[in-house]
Amino acid sequence: MPPPADIVKVAIEWPGANAQLIEMDQKRPLSSIIREVCDGWSLSGSEQFALRYADGPQLYITEQSRGDIKNGTILRLAISPARAARQLLERIQSHGIDARLEALKELAKLSADPTFAAEFINMEGIGTLARLVESGTHFFSPSFGEMLAFTLTAFLELMDHGIVSWDLISLSFIKQIAGYVNQPMVDVSILQRSLAILESMVLNSHSLYHRVAQEITVGQLIGHLQVSNQEIQTYAIALINALFLKAPEDRRQEMASTLAQKHLRSIILNHVIRGNRPIKAEMAHQLYVLQVLTFNLLEERMMTKMDPNDQAQRDIIFELRRIAFDGDTDPTGTEKRKAMYTKDYKMLGFTVTWPGLNLSFCLWQIVLENSSREDKHECPFGRCAIELTRMLCEILQVGELPNEGCNDYHPMFFTHDRAWEEFFCVCIQLLNKTWKEMRATAEDFNKVMQVVREQITRALAMKPSSIDQLKNKLRGLSYSEILRLRQSERMSQDDFQSPPIIELRERIQPEILELIKQQRLNRLCEGSCFRKLGNRRRQEKFWFCRLSLNHKVLHYGDLEESPQGEVPFELLSDKIPVSDIKSVLTGKDCPHMKEKSALKQNKEVLELAFSILYDPDETLNFVAPNKYEYCIWTDGLCALLGREMGSDLTRSDLDTLISMEMKLRLLDLENITIPEAPPPVPKEPSSYNFSYNYS
Repeated sequence: MPPPADIVKVAIEWPGANAQLIEMDQKRPLSSIIREVCDGWSLSGSEQFALRYADGPQLYITEQSRGDIKNGTILRLAISPARAARQLLERIQSHGIDARLEALKELAKLSADPTFAAEFINMEGIGTLARLVESGTHFFSPSFGEMLAFTLTAFLELMDHGIVSWDLISLSFIKQIAGYVNQPMVDVSILQRSLAILESMVLNSHSLYHRVAQEITVGQLIGHLQVSNQEIQTYAIALINALFLKAPEDRRQEMASTLAQKHLRSIILNHVIRGNRPIKAEMAHQLYVLQVLTFNLLEERMMTKMDPNDQAQRDIIFELRRIAFDGDTDPTGTEKRKAMYTKDYKMLGFTVTWPGLNLSFCLWQIVLENSSREDKHECPFGRCAIELTRMLCEILQVGELPNEGCNDYHPMFFTHDRAWEEFFCVCIQLLNKTWKEMRATAEDFNKVMQVVREQITRALAMKPSSIDQLKNKLRGLSYSEILRLRQSERMSQDDFQSPPIIELRERIQPEILELIKQQRLNRLCEGSCFRKLGNRRRQEKFWFCRLSLNHKVLHYGDLEESPQGEVPFELLSDKIPVSDIKSVLTGKDCPHMKEKSALKQNKEVLELAFSILYDPDETLNFVAPNKYEYCIWTDGLCALLGREMGSDLTRSDLDTLISMEMKLRLLDLENITIPEAPPPVPKEPSSYNFSYNYS
């Protein structure tokens, strides 16, 4: 007979004693259980003790978190969070160097625990740490570097819980932290934590942004990008992004100009992108954020229409006309001149609206080439430039905030000071070339723009490292190549529409679905690593989940770092019987998406979230590392529950596999037209006297 759901079998350790194996009743108060455990080892004062996990982060167990304890968990009896906080607070203010160092080291580890953090903060612990930092070398000598690093780590962990407002930080503390960043020679661990603290200040407090901006210059941060340590480079770019993101609208252009003058782009290109080390995920994310923030400077120009009263804008358009039609004589009469100008601008393809972003990017050589074409094949340059600009803004998401977890940066945009203009010039030439290849007329405008969008998105997906490589990629994506790719991708739809083929497809589909189901379950048996969401991306914590080989149990557990292969079942301490799973939730229906308001606004994280709801009303929450893993796991879980696999990946795999299977089966019928209906049955013969006589 299985034990009741409220009974959990655990082992509890205490230094120097044999472990106690107990059945923990989750309905009993935790204090009562701790008192019983203390009595087993003859320990008095049970209120001074608490339970912690023996493995992993070793968090304290509270009444709120005790529901996470699973059968077979190893716990440890430890001093209570309040007692630990009081002891550490006394030890870090002692005069013994070794005792102080050990206390700070232990504090840096315990500060990640929310229960301990709340107790330590209630004892004015953060104020004590801040005063220690403000006192500088007077307190930390002679073990300055190591002790300060642990102090800053503990401070950052404690503030990260969100219990105390960043606005309470003093100006002297900010100056001290900024001083560590500005020093030419400082310990790497101190520099990392100082940059992280400044970034958190900027992101979490509007008032602290102004104070940090006064203490830290972009030039000082750029200097940290020229080191070989990628962690330091990542923190430096993260702080630059934070200052960029929180800067007032009127200061962002000024900051962008300063970054350009300090050659930020070329330094990132030479020391980060083209460095000797591969780009890690966090660095890729920060480069993506910088790319988005830089392009977002174009948002105002993107949304601004031409002002007919702006003489500078009018002069640019007049100059465009003059270059295109320089050979024409200028009529003397005002009416005649007006009529000619109207005709010329119509030939250039201008309409009433004209976004200001395009004016500086016009390519005179295209206008000249276009002006010599046959009338009906003229490319409306003005209209094309406007629509192309709008298209590029959509593709590069100009005006949108960076997505959490996205690493989609393009190295080529860091190879040129005016990357957007260069990109536009390449694309407008592509549009002109595609227009010519399609022998398009004005009626084909939308078709041409669709082809150009496909050419650009396919080329960007190849991640060209420079503008020249982009040109080469686009050169290989001619209109004929796009047609070939489209035809290849549409084969399953275009070639298999006759009733006999449709019937064959319906017969094949169940076995293909079973094949996909087995593949999904096999992938679940291999398992996947998931990232735990926290307040800061840089402090990544991982956990692993995999399905048992008999498809009856889900095993999962925390990991210190991302694994390089399969994780053995023995290392995964927790498990959920598949028979207990009631449903699979996705997107905004997941509990962890409802709990975190910041995540609700993050579309990308929302699309990768799913949860398992299992008895008794418990959930296991996931955020997949990418869309592929999301589809694999949601499909696999649905298959375990006997439900339909409805992901985009399943539909794509189904179409691909059915298409391949049908082509193999129809190989002998190549070049033979399959009739829409079976041939008619012939009439019966007048006699059956046509059998062969073997005699």
